[in-house]
Amino acid sequence: MNKTPREQRGQARVKTPQRSQVEMQFLSLDQWLDKDHRARIVWQYAESIDLSELYDRVKATSSNVGRDAIDPRILFALWLLATIEGFTSARRLADLTTRDIPYMWICGGVSVNYHRLSDFRVDHGDLLEQIMIDSIGVLLHQDLVTLETVAQDGMRVRASAGSSSFRRDKTLTECLTEAKEHLKELTDQNAKDPSGDERRATAAAHRASREKVERLTRAKEELAEINEQRKKNRIKPKTKEARASTTDPEARQMKMGDGGFRPAFNVQFATDGLTRLIVEVDVVSAGADQGQMGPVHQKICDDYDKTPDNYLVDGGFSATDDIVRVEQRGTKVHGVIQNEQKQLDEGKDPYAAKKGDAPEIAAFRARMGTIEGKQKYSQRAGIAEFSNAESRNRGLNQFRVRGRVKAKAQTLWHALAHNFNRFCHLECLEVVMAG
Repeated sequence: MNKTPREQRGQARVKTPQRSQVEMQFLSLDQWLDKDHRARIVWQYAESIDLSELYDRVKATSSNVGRDAIDPRILFALWLLATIEGFTSARRLADLTTRDIPYMWICGGVSVNYHRLSDFRVDHGDLLEQIMIDSIGVLLHQDLVTLETVAQDGMRVRASAGSSSFRRDKTLTECLTEAKEHLKELTDQNAKDPSGDERRATAAAHRASREKVERLTRAKEELAEINEQRKKNRIKPKTKEARASTTDPEARQMKMGDGGFRPAFNVQFATDGLTRLIVEVDVVSAGADQGQMGPVHQKICDDYDKTPDNYLVDGGFSATDDIVRVEQRGTKVHGVIQNEQKQLDEGKDPYAAKKGDAPEIAAFRARMGTIEGKQKYSQRAGIAEFSNAESRNRGLNQFRVRGRVKAKAQTLWHALAHNFNRFCHLECLEVVMAG
């Protein structure tokens, strides 16, 4: 028979918990939180941001009736701190606000639920992107960020959809027809005006059916785009028939880092070479990085009114049209020449201009044949992969939301968290908040 805890202790003198002892403590939340805790810095950063457009949307005003709204600054600070600490679940965050001192301190007695947190995470993507741009712009104005060298890289992030949710055109058509018939039946039931619990249950079923019809309609549209893209890229007819997801129509089957294929989105990060700050974010449905350099580079030039001197990309971005566009804007591209090693093995010079090469392509080839060009390109991994790895470590492994717009909003939270940590490391957070 096992010994009891008391018998196990024997003559040993140890401190045991006394849970029945009554104590009286007069401590505020502010006294519970360490003076140098990260939550305080996050709140200071949140207070420095202009959230006027969020306050303008609050319907409860001094001249209007209604329940007071949750301060948007609280929700912003909660999500920023949660993302920094690797929490991506709205339910988990809501739980933390009831038992974790830093999150309770941010709330300051204001209760929040996971529905409100979940909606706030994805409803303000444009604002989050503007906050990121404005903070980088302040440092750019102070010459703390130069954008002299920028590296871009993509990473595949698992979508909130299963592989079994992908359907061909024929199956989608059948499912859409059935869903519309079911929606019509529910609409007819609502017309009978049921009461009480029956009304609520019917309304919930009607909403779910309507959303299903919308998803299937969107899946049909996405399927048409996929087929159009296949024709444009001249995919061979023997290729399997295209399919689209009924759960997240904008997701695509992509090859992941482990070699398997799963529904995912392609997240694009552009990172400043000097500070390792993320300066641009995009989320696309394309499984390959080819063709993504031009749009992101153009957005950097537009957002910051500055053209990078050097742009570092890996072989996946080596699209001739993109290289030409970026070079024409005044940026030197450093990347991988297609079939470089094969040409060297065959005794050919991959760095010499080829027949039909545009002047920009010829300059790109010549540049990558120099020691300086190769040395500059060798910096790419340390710049671009750093942002990817940091985001992965903070939980950007699978999206908890559906749709490209919402996926980008979740990605922007990770970009803001990454940049916040870099601000603190570079000791330039005060400049950002003062800007």
